[in-house]
Amino acid sequence: MTELTELQQKIHDLLPEIELSFQEPMSKHTSFRIGGGAEVMAFPKSREELAKLLKLSTLLDCKIAILGAGTNVLAPDEGIEGLVICLKDCLDGMEQLDETRIRVMAGVTMSRAAVFAANLGLSGMEFAHGIPGSVGGGIYMNAGAYGGELCQICEQVEVMDRAGNLRWMTNEEMQFSYRHSILEETGDIVICADFCLTKGNTEEIRARMKELIGKRSASQPLDLPSAGSAFKRPVGGYAAALIDGAGLKGYQVGGAAISSKHAGFAVNIGGATAADVKKLLQEVSDKVYENSGIRIEPEVRIW
Repeated sequence: MTELTELQQKIHDLLPEIELSFQEPMSKHTSFRIGGGAEVMAFPKSREELAKLLKLSTLLDCKIAILGAGTNVLAPDEGIEGLVICLKDCLDGMEQLDETRIRVMAGVTMSRAAVFAANLGLSGMEFAHGIPGSVGGGIYMNAGAYGGELCQICEQVEVMDRAGNLRWMTNEEMQFSYRHSILEETGDIVICADFCLTKGNTEEIRARMKELIGKRSASQPLDLPSAGSAFKRPVGGYAAALIDGAGLKGYQVGGAAISSKHAGFAVNIGGATAADVKKLLQEVSDKVYENSGIRIEPEVRIW
């Protein structure tokens, strides 16, 4: 067995009850299928375990990163020093609060949450069914698709600060905007969210979700590893149209390329590294700017 680093040994000794993995490949936990080993990856199963990890990281003065489903993350090739806390499938659970409201834990995928709502005959979450991410990550960045955004249905969010303290934040306090929430500034972690929906017909809701999945499958490169939309929507245009207009469909750097099916996607066509993807995003941004005078910025979170 490889000798443990000092940090690995300390976390193992001090928190034996929490599931840990050492030098866990980030490529296994990101939709790009890219990334080296995380020195320590932890999988907390409750608020209490998450709080213990956060308090210990402060005590040990180690870097921490929060990972959801990894569908909007580009992890570094060289790996990550410190602690990565993975919440997908860990902070799990959903419940109906009343006739129109549901509570969903951060580690639940948005597709599961949308199906849960549909089965209850609640409408408003159909757009989220095909978004490949967790509710925690979706709230953090105000994820959206097909004209819908989580801020439109999110009533309040329970968050934990880096000291392990819990509090509820209203929709207004979250300061949602396009692909943004206040959590990007505060560093607070989503624990769960309450969604306010409307009564509807279950079969009609399912039909709408099926329709949107069909649109997504027909237009997006779902057969290749990616992180969804590679660029944010710029003022004055759409990223995919600007990239297409610059003749960059299929543009390639190493194993990374702009999808020939949808210009808004950067895909791993085989063996792509984080360096390939970063160079691709930068070169495409530069070429689009040269062609249109509009600067597009990555939507992908580059760790």
